[in-house]
Amino acid sequence: MNKRVIIIGAGFAGLDATHVLSNQEGVEVVLIDKNNYHTFTPLLYQVATCGLDPSSIAYPIRSIFRNKKNVQFLMGKVTEIDYRAKHIAVMTENGLRQEAYDYLMVATGSVIDHFGQESIEAQSFGLKDLDDAIALRQHILKLFEKATWTQDIEARDAMTTFAVVGGGPTGIETAGALYELYNYVLLQEYGDNQPPLKVRVLLLEASETLLAPYPSALQNAAIEQLGSLGVEVVLNAKVTEVTPDALYLADGRLIHTHTLIWSAGVKASPILSLLDVEPQRWGRVKPLETLQLPDREGVYLAGDLVYLEDDKGQPYPMVIQVAKQQGKVAAENILRELSNQPLKLFKYNDLGIMATIGRSRAVAWLFNRVQLRGYLAWLAWLFLHLVTLLGFKNRASVFVSWVWNYFTYDRSVRIILDDNRLRKPAPIEQLQEE
Repeated sequence: MNKRVIIIGAGFAGLDATHVLSNQEGVEVVLIDKNNYHTFTPLLYQVATCGLDPSSIAYPIRSIFRNKKNVQFLMGKVTEIDYRAKHIAVMTENGLRQEAYDYLMVATGSVIDHFGQESIEAQSFGLKDLDDAIALRQHILKLFEKATWTQDIEARDAMTTFAVVGGGPTGIETAGALYELYNYVLLQEYGDNQPPLKVRVLLLEASETLLAPYPSALQNAAIEQLGSLGVEVVLNAKVTEVTPDALYLADGRLIHTHTLIWSAGVKASPILSLLDVEPQRWGRVKPLETLQLPDREGVYLAGDLVYLEDDKGQPYPMVIQVAKQQGKVAAENILRELSNQPLKLFKYNDLGIMATIGRSRAVAWLFNRVQLRGYLAWLAWLFLHLVTLLGFKNRASVFVSWVWNYFTYDRSVRIILDDNRLRKPAPIEQLQEE
């Protein structure tokens, strides 16, 4: 009889685990996610800044595993995990379903951490999924349309001031892309106003430097490249309160803005509460080095949920490389359990980290040895992201968009949708009356 493996989360860890288990004899896989697509999250900021169409960085899950006969996909949200009885409850379009498992892998990633600050959570934009990116794109474009017809100079300046909080890769990539959107595209279309619209992009970081894990030379290079682009880098800037049209820093400074993009922190998905486990830092949980959850038979964790440390006592970062490698190891260990083989211990193979800042601007630290900056780092970043995108169509679409943007200085995905109008079929009774 086939063993049933349920994988919760179709992110990078979940996909890699499913690939390992696909077409394996004696194994039935059920992959569960609240969306019917996988999102290439490193490029969300390009969707938010009109550089890419949302479909370019999303791929239908059913298409990914179309030819994998032992893989099923279920769209829904897991509401209960009974690890003693080995079953879960999933809320789907057809209502609540009960699904039994022999092995369970939980890989639902992370969510935005606002550090308990309610005003920031209420007033800020995040970049964790496609909905976030599209909402931010809508907001930016609407602000420019509104600012165009606003006579009050101070009010206009607040509309075209954008604050990005967090000096990690997401923060600097978003800040750089925002300024390029204005400088290369919107300036040409809104620059005839009298007086002309002016954009101010601030990157706020609470610590003394950007890109904390990087060597100091690359940290300084990032600050220099952001400055050369036009982004204002403000260090030691802790946000304490946010209103609809302003934000306040701990040192008393006030910044008038309608846009706060929060990329200052993430924490593990709240699904861990369903497993009744004690969280570590950032809400993560410490499994065994085999990625098994202690005292939870048949349960594995992978990705941002996992808190494990390297040989130097430092926690593994919440990045895609770690998630993908853990997803593979967890799936391989499930197969090893089934064949009564010794389980593998997770050891992270660090290939390096990189961040793009803008056109021909980037920093990269490869294999913890090679430091690149500027054009070479930017090319390395382009190559890596094209290689890791799912599907030939997606790669081709992104490549064409990047080439077009590079040579024409244009970003064509600037359609403002009316997000308050969600069309629904009229009730049958209403149609009959009409």
